[in-house]
Amino acid sequence: MSNNKFVSFISKNIDHFKAFRRCLHMYPELGFEEHETSHRVVQELDRLGVEYTTGIAKTGIVATIRGNRRDSGRRVGLRADMDALPMQEMSGVPHASRHTGKMHACGHDGHTTILLGVAAWLSENRDFSGTIHLIFQPAEEGLGGATGMIDDGLFDSFPVDEIFALHNWPALPSGMVGVRSGPIMAATDKIRIVVRGKGGHGASIPTAPSTPS
Repeated sequence: MSNNKFVSFISKNIDHFKAFRRCLHMYPELGFEEHETSHRVVQELDRLGVEYTTGIAKTGIVATIRGNRRDSGRRVGLRADMDALPMQEMSGVPHASRHTGKMHACGHDGHTTILLGVAAWLSENRDFSGTIHLIFQPAEEGLGGATGMIDDGLFDSFPVDEIFALHNWPALPSGMVGVRSGPIMAATDKIRIVVRGKGGHGASIPTAPSTPS
């Protein structure tokens, strides 16, 4: 791949995708409610002439791009999340959230836009062998969107040998990518505890029995 070709591609498309990302940021949607977000993704895939399947785990989408070289049989998945968080945005930027109590505070608007940028590049540069599935996942923020897509037959319909994703990291300098071997970033778990016992007054303090004089 020519570096000049890629730089030219970025220069040509940067304003379009910047505007697209800001549009997503203005209209955030929570998990499994990403109907307008999915619609915007589909419009972009139509513009690029990329085939796709919708309705996986309600609002999930998988786009497929095949290389022009002789098929090696290899299948690679690239995944991005689309949902926002139930938070009020107070940034004051012109493209701040228009939806009260909802915000793309975790950067999934950026993730979705990045994956569409990859779709744009690959749709114009298919000099590779195999198939790439672009997975737009709903409900990453604790609602089980990945499980929902798998339960809906994601890997039956779109089998992959490997799957990759990224997460924005504003603390890194522009142009730098952070990687490591093994797990990275954080995860959350829920623990449910059931306590069984006798009720009583929280302020009650037991005292020693008095001794007769």
